[in-house]
Amino acid sequence: MKLERLISIIYKLINHEVISASTLAQEFQVSQRTIYRDIDVICAAGFPVVSHQGTKGGYGMMEGYKMDKSLLGSYDVSTLITVLQSLSTVFDDERAQGTIERLQTIGPEHRTPNVSVDLETRRTAPEALELLRKAITNRSVVRFDYINANNERTLRELEPMRLHYKYRNWYIYGFCRTRDDCREFRLSRLMNLVLTQETFQPHEEQPEETRGSTQAWQGELEDVVIRVGPEALAEALDQFHHMHKQFHADGSMTMRIPVYKPLEAKWLWFILLGFGSRAEVLEPYELRGILKKQLQNTLQLYEEG
Repeated sequence: MKLERLISIIYKLINHEVISASTLAQEFQVSQRTIYRDIDVICAAGFPVVSHQGTKGGYGMMEGYKMDKSLLGSYDVSTLITVLQSLSTVFDDERAQGTIERLQTIGPEHRTPNVSVDLETRRTAPEALELLRKAITNRSVVRFDYINANNERTLRELEPMRLHYKYRNWYIYGFCRTRDDCREFRLSRLMNLVLTQETFQPHEEQPEETRGSTQAWQGELEDVVIRVGPEALAEALDQFHHMHKQFHADGSMTMRIPVYKPLEAKWLWFILLGFGSRAEVLEPYELRGILKKQLQNTLQLYEEG
């Protein structure tokens, strides 16, 4: 739309000392003649646009013209820009880039960002994120195959509500028609994702306490105690950095990890097995037997090979 283009041009002129008509025309997919008319409209609206001649000429705002920086503090602006830049990278979002342009006009000048956000996407196909975001915006039903924690494969139909990024993974939350209830799905386990033509009306979201929050099972946590060798300290801290820890004179470390039903927590088994001989489970005793059985099964697999 013309109004949106005019607003975007204004912010670009504020953010750049000089920007050429050809650059603006290419970015907004219009002719240079249209850009000239847009500049005339912007000038008529009272913005002090200056024309620069020469091979590196173009348009810019009169020196000293800035938006009111009191709208947000410099710290707020810098943080917002950092987060939006990471999102625009993940989703290739032009709207987010436009917002960044506007924020930069009121942000601190020539300051190196003191915060960096990297929303890791290597575990999730970028096209899946784009497709799901489009489905959320358009309220379109999606269909996919899903591998659950029990390694069961099922076909799901979902009315997607929002994307989450947590525990270094992307998740999609929405109303699952297959289960007739709200569910959360890890994107790395989605396959054959399809955006259907069917739309839906938004559901009323369930309260947090009914969606599997930690409060529902906090009383059932059991401590898993492990002793980590000196050669695995960094890896253990990466995995369980918030847990209670005690360092010993020999360089080893004891960690106490509260886990919901640890004898059924396969995710925990695989982490602990990944340490190999560099970590030992001290409690609960039954978990030691489970890990021993897993190791015996692995050894038998390779002996048969």
